[in-house]
Amino acid sequence: MPEGDTVYRAANVLRAALEGKVLTGCDIRVPRYATVDFTGHTVEAVLSRGKHLLIRVGGYSIHSHLKMEGTWQVYPRGGKWRKPTFQARAILTTEDSQAVGFELGVLEIVADEDDAVGYLGPDLLGPDWDAAKAVENVNADLDRPIGLALLDQRNLAGLGNVYRNEICFLRGIDPRTPVKDAGNIAKVVDLSYRTIVANKDRSQRVTTGDRRAGRHFWVYGRENKPCRRCGTTVEFGLLGDNPLEERQIYYCPYCQPGPS
Repeated sequence: MPEGDTVYRAANVLRAALEGKVLTGCDIRVPRYATVDFTGHTVEAVLSRGKHLLIRVGGYSIHSHLKMEGTWQVYPRGGKWRKPTFQARAILTTEDSQAVGFELGVLEIVADEDDAVGYLGPDLLGPDWDAAKAVENVNADLDRPIGLALLDQRNLAGLGNVYRNEICFLRGIDPRTPVKDAGNIAKVVDLSYRTIVANKDRSQRVTTGDRRAGRHFWVYGRENKPCRRCGTTVEFGLLGDNPLEERQIYYCPYCQPGPS
């Protein structure tokens, strides 16, 4: 699932193509909104909010979430699409370009953005970033595993599974460790902020500082391989609030001592 930095970059691309432009065509291919047509309206703003995208037009917002397979792509008007037509869920056309949302996990038209994203915590890449509030949110449940607290978008918005695993490694914390035993949460939140900001304009996410192929991450996706720091075999597991929400965790049992 795309993380906050991926959505941030997608919003930048859409903003360059749409913001301040009059729509000459609008096709929302979701049955509930099939009659919605913003043709003739000017796109007022395009912004990201955590992992969500918002396109403000005609007094409403087009809200989308990419989920696992979704993507927004921009083409010159009349340009050939790189994905099949049947995967298109939204087509927004201006005089000179066309923005197409393919396989969007969520696509809806909302009058009040709070209905869609009001529950989110401070956005790591947004103008509302509030580190103190994020720390307060994480510390609100001291018995919850830190790996779940960091993924909870109600605490802080934008981190996904890659960042969750890498931040825990860099702080020397097993993701299963309760928040109360995870050390200084303010430092965990600060590292999360600095790491995602460092990657917000990169096409390839890097947490090790090494941009060579295959060396971008410390532990993510590296099960059964030696830890880059100590050589211990990186282990793999699952962590979630329930079996249907479990996500992969990767950790070095030496560098990240587990909860007692």
